[in-house]
Amino acid sequence: MKVTVVGAGAVGASCAEYIAIKNFASEVVLLDIKKNFAEGKAMDLMQTASLNNFDTRIIGSTNDYSKTSGSSIAVITSGIPRKPGMTREELIGINAGIVKEVAQNLIKYSPEVTIIIVSNPMDTMTYLTQKITNLPKNRIIGMGGALDSARFKYRLSEALECPSSDVSGMVIGGHSDKGMVPLTRLATRNSVNISKFLSAERIEKVKQDTKIGGATLTSMLGTSAWYAPGAAVSSLVHAISCDQKKMFPCSVMLDGEYGFSDVCIGVPVILGKNGIERIIEIELTEDEKNLLSYSVDSVKKTNKTLMDLNLF
Repeated sequence: MKVTVVGAGAVGASCAEYIAIKNFASEVVLLDIKKNFAEGKAMDLMQTASLNNFDTRIIGSTNDYSKTSGSSIAVITSGIPRKPGMTREELIGINAGIVKEVAQNLIKYSPEVTIIIVSNPMDTMTYLTQKITNLPKNRIIGMGGALDSARFKYRLSEALECPSSDVSGMVIGGHSDKGMVPLTRLATRNSVNISKFLSAERIEKVKQDTKIGGATLTSMLGTSAWYAPGAAVSSLVHAISCDQKKMFPCSVMLDGEYGFSDVCIGVPVILGKNGIERIIEIELTEDEKNLLSYSVDSVKKTNKTLMDLNLF
């Protein structure tokens, strides 16, 4: 199993590291446009192999897509990261052109590849990749919901004062501060609804803290986070590579599901060897439906700016 990660920055390198440590891939190709940057990251990571007990081979390449040939899965992290005070949507003008070029090069050398999008604004970049590659929608996956749900579970475990392994929760909708929809109504601690443990006010705080999770870290770090995004991506890659049939919320092109079409938005899906094996439609309350509809409208508005860029 060969996996390519495009972009050897903090997120890409973390992703490559987590994939290697899980030891399910035979090879990870780390690619970047900066000369010798990916090669250096790959060498550094390979020098941890005997310490972390993995056999995955990690190689680096400076913009040579022929090295990615035959990849089963490719991850696109390329683009500029967020700075403090910057929205994910503000990145579209720069990152759209980058993602288009990367996706086309990946398809050229690996026509059967499944692509996972990390670059922001993620839902719009997933939509762009779908439009320019014309791949089946099960092979274009946006990572956002998996990360947002991990942040949701972190906030829940914090409020509940319990291990994260006790907690189950999911975030759907767009990967944006205003667009994500943490499903607090369905969140549980070992199958017991969180309302048995937390007040309505505390649950609302968990929801709001989740929605600004990325912005909070950006303000603290001065750039986008990388450990949790890298771990989220590696979990998706693992589920696909090993045909785990695991459920994650991911950004996927909808074709009537949840009443929406021609938009990529975060909804629960089953991931296996074919990428997205199935979209799961859960029953939402009217309030949740309205929040999801607002999120879809917001993403579609961002998608319209792609038309002005004449990228497809």
